[in-house]
Amino acid sequence: MNYQIKEIPLQERPREKAMAYGVKTLSNRELLAIIIRSGYSGVSSLQLADQILVLAQGSKGLKRLQMQDLMKVKGIKQAKAIEILACFELSKRITYEHLRNTDVIGCPDDLVRWLNHQIGHEFQEHFVVVYLDVKNQIIDFSMLFKGTLDRTLIHPREIFKEAVLKSAASIIVAHNHPSGSLTPSKADISITEQLEKVGKLMNIHLQDHIIVNGTSFFSFRQQSLL
Repeated sequence: MNYQIKEIPLQERPREKAMAYGVKTLSNRELLAIIIRSGYSGVSSLQLADQILVLAQGSKGLKRLQMQDLMKVKGIKQAKAIEILACFELSKRITYEHLRNTDVIGCPDDLVRWLNHQIGHEFQEHFVVVYLDVKNQIIDFSMLFKGTLDRTLIHPREIFKEAVLKSAASIIVAHNHPSGSLTPSKADISITEQLEKVGKLMNIHLQDHIIVNGTSFFSFRQQSLL
């Protein structure tokens, strides 16, 4: 059934609800509807939000959407797609900036949360390197590659060369398992051992290898595998 925002009782409209009770009281679809701002003839911004959430397979999948994905939804043109993506990107950056001031070894929960947010729900494996200073705070991170994790694709010299250039004292590597399994594969274990050996030679410690699946994680460090 198609309807317009003006047909919704005033107190239930997203903007009015936000003004009366605060933005925190809004559902994800209502927040998305506010970002979308308006629909088109016979279709409200809330209905567009619903269509986008279906496309993303839920709110956790929103971060995977690209411009071409959003533009598949009737009523979402390029300018509106860019605005939506800009909001998602800003959210990622705010989370990352908060994380940079955290001791990610002493308080790993924030790092795991960020990794799950960043790569946990991706359909392909993503391999990330996080560069740390002597206080275990993040200097920078790099997305090394996307695809199936294979030791032939991991070049320790390149990873540690970048660590030297960034004056990193140590590194954490992480990747996601799209299957949802958190059990390390033989390749995962082999790559970890290889990076640990090179790290010792370079005096740049491999602090951890973390596997995420969007909701949970596996830590080589916590399992005493490092």
